[in-house]
Amino acid sequence: MPLDTSTYTLALLRLDGRRWNELRRMTGQISTQSAAGADGSSFLSIGNTSVLCTVNGPAEIRNRNAANAAGLTTGGDDEASVSVEISVAGFSGVDRKKRGGDRRVLEMQSTLSSAFQTHLFTHLYPRSTISITLHVLAQDGALLATCINAATLALVDAGIPMPEYLVACTAGVTLDSVSELRSGEEESGDPLLDLNGQEEMELPFLTAATVGSSDMISVLVCESRCRVERVEGMLAVAVDGCKQVKEILDGVVRERGGKILQGMGG
Repeated sequence: MPLDTSTYTLALLRLDGRRWNELRRMTGQISTQSAAGADGSSFLSIGNTSVLCTVNGPAEIRNRNAANAAGLTTGGDDEASVSVEISVAGFSGVDRKKRGGDRRVLEMQSTLSSAFQTHLFTHLYPRSTISITLHVLAQDGALLATCINAATLALVDAGIPMPEYLVACTAGVTLDSVSELRSGEEESGDPLLDLNGQEEMELPFLTAATVGSSDMISVLVCESRCRVERVEGMLAVAVDGCKQVKEILDGVVRERGGKILQGMGG
């Protein structure tokens, strides 16, 4: 059933009750898998999308040739290599697909590996590897953004140094009518922040990741066809959303730090 985009004006609410510039409810935790032997772990949910992340390392690579042959590393001998593995639960979405070999999952793994390879201070750990494992438990839009944010929390929990949080958010733009998508003629439209799954299926959208609260964009992925004229507006909305996400992630880290200090004082 086509999504009725005529309700998406700046003055009205979206189908899930949000205004155009509102994030869905976001909750997060860190140190969720400490008993399982992970160096860092986190859980993050954005709306109905939930991701569990674990981080292991930095660990020394004793046989780099074998690791490179297996496709596990991307860095050189003078820096740590970041490997990313994403597993999607069969019950995470409405459509149950075969596990493994999914093209989008492979693209997401490559995007996250490249993003954190350049973002982390990998030069502090030569000839080693940092392994990030993400388990997608539920998906309802903003999957790549949720994975990036969950990985950031887990890396902070693991104590791996970075200049700032790497935070991500999605943004899209409405169509004046459903016929625009079919004809390929897009005219004016209103921006939308943090699209859910139904909106992503019907509307053009992109995922952007910034360094902390700055306007420095580290990741930009446009996963649907969109005219260039609309990218600037979507990007501005996404960057503003990243700043909101950064405050939420910072609150999660501070809450965990407060509990640790209380435990030490007790």
